[in-house]
Amino acid sequence: MPPRIKGDHEARRHDVSEAVWRVLAARGFGGLTMRAVAAELGATTGLLTHYFPTKRDLVAYALDLLDLRSASRPRRAGGKGLSALRAVLLDVLPLTDEATNSSRIWVSSWDTALADPGLSDDYARKYGRSRDKLCDLVVAAQQLGELPAGDPARIAAGAQSFVLGLVVQALLDPQAFPPHRQAELLDDYLATLASRPSSGSDHE
Repeated sequence: MPPRIKGDHEARRHDVSEAVWRVLAARGFGGLTMRAVAAELGATTGLLTHYFPTKRDLVAYALDLLDLRSASRPRRAGGKGLSALRAVLLDVLPLTDEATNSSRIWVSSWDTALADPGLSDDYARKYGRSRDKLCDLVVAAQQLGELPAGDPARIAAGAQSFVLGLVVQALLDPQAFPPHRQAELLDDYLATLASRPSSGSDHE
């Protein structure tokens, strides 16, 4: 677990968090170093070691900060069934400047997570929880007759894979994948899901 930021004032916690966030936004996880955060904060690296004894502590804190930022973003009201599933998937896509910055940071963190078995496990659990939420939405859409019968976990895994792949393409080639095209491609994907025949081999 990353260390809790402690200090005489809550303002210091806020200052450190903002400095870490600015470094992440400008340089990604590859550029997240004690020296970079200290420079952004206008402090010494010695001060930061009080908060982050090791680089891994800094990285773990940055991941928690990113999680909190992502969770606090306003979410679309999706209603029920397929519209709720669509809203959740749209929230993953880099459709705004804020969402694009968050997506860039997340994608840049994957290399860091892959190099650390503990972080890899954390990411696997995080994406697993996301699939579970999508699975619940798929089940609701199936119960409303908006999606055909089939294994909801399999459908949720496919939907998650689709949007994460679209995130990467939109970040690498924003001219080819502007926000309106991302939304169109998602709608095409959902329409395909809704129109496919039920699979008798899937768990219903």
